[in-house]
Amino acid sequence: MHCRLAVTLITSLSLAACSLWQQTVTPTELPPAMILLLGEQHDADAHQTLQRKVVIQLGREGRLEAVVLEMAEQGRDTRGLPARATEALVRERLQWDDEAWPWRRYGPVVMSAVRAEVPVVGGNLPRAAMVDVMRDPSRDAALDDKARARQTEDIRLSHCGLLPESQLPGMVRIQIARDQALAGTVAGLVKTGHSVVLIAGARHVARDLGVPRHWRPALRAEAHVVLMQAGGDTTAPAEGADVVWATPALPEKDHCADLRARWAR
Repeated sequence: MHCRLAVTLITSLSLAACSLWQQTVTPTELPPAMILLLGEQHDADAHQTLQRKVVIQLGREGRLEAVVLEMAEQGRDTRGLPARATEALVRERLQWDDEAWPWRRYGPVVMSAVRAEVPVVGGNLPRAAMVDVMRDPSRDAALDDKARARQTEDIRLSHCGLLPESQLPGMVRIQIARDQALAGTVAGLVKTGHSVVLIAGARHVARDLGVPRHWRPALRAEAHVVLMQAGGDTTAPAEGADVVWATPALPEKDHCADLRARWAR
């Protein structure tokens, strides 16, 4: 059973492990896991700052095998680029979508890996495949009925109830396929004695519904799941995670109002 850890970011990170002991740690003190999943809140800049620290530290230690991103599609990577490669060249190789994933936020993480001569690899499902995935009922079998129901409810809530019910099964299939794509990309890079870091949204890294669900048990056992929470409750363990890194709360924002406005346009 994985030990539940709670981490609070102030000027350093305070970690409580299973409520039995406490010590001051930083992201530089990381487990020797072959797979490290960092689940972020996309609009929390503190999360990308922590990711960069992780990448730098593992790179310095010579442990970092690759960085896999939700933010780039499968088939895109920085393999073969020199440490001195320009940001423009890196963005071109990854076919970076700045509107979806602001480079100002993710660029420092990506370039830290490039400077360490560690490949950055796109792991997300290509957009061109999404229509076919939505129409493919064979994807449903990847989750049992209970897990698929939870995934459906998550998607309903994350879209503020605006999606027609008829579209939900297709959206669930896309979520499953994205997790499968990320899982397959990471699995193909695993190397004993090294760490592959996956950077993705919190839902993608959850043990119960996300990427680890699509690995064989032996590979799941080699993974360490970190959930980053902006303003989260650090006294309660997070479902589907091994560790919680809590960062300061963000200003309140009505995301559903923003979504309604975008869809209205």
